[in-house]
Amino acid sequence: MNRELLSQKLKELRIVNNYTQDYVAAALGVVRQTYSHYETGRRVPDAEVLYKLSGLYNISVDDLLHITMDVDRDESYDAPVPSASSTELSEYLDFYNEPSNRKKYMFATPIEKELLYHFKKMSEEDRNEMIEIAKIKARKNPEQKK
Repeated sequence: MNRELLSQKLKELRIVNNYTQDYVAAALGVVRQTYSHYETGRRVPDAEVLYKLSGLYNISVDDLLHITMDVDRDESYDAPVPSASSTELSEYLDFYNEPSNRKKYMFATPIEKELLYHFKKMSEEDRNEMIEIAKIKARKNPEQKK
């Protein structure tokens, strides 16, 4: 991976989509300075950040890393229609980055946060059903405790 080309591509994608560094940083769950370092090449995004970036720009991680997408600065681009997975990722990031949720779930593991996100989207009936399923699963594996 060429650090210089990746940083250039990140900046071009952000500009083409009319996003600010603050917006992209918030979507990634990082501070703006960290994101700025990605664009200048001072830092390289980790795998999780690359996955989030690919969802935000609706391109594959492979396209992001291999620098296969040419951006013509003289051509006007329409923002891509978000895919279902990028929309879900965006909703999850909004949920997770909401200040009250960040504080509430600061000690939760990533899988616990994901479970809580989906759990809150369910109807009361579905929530009760999921609790019953969890109880059954927990009884099946009593020896597996934290």
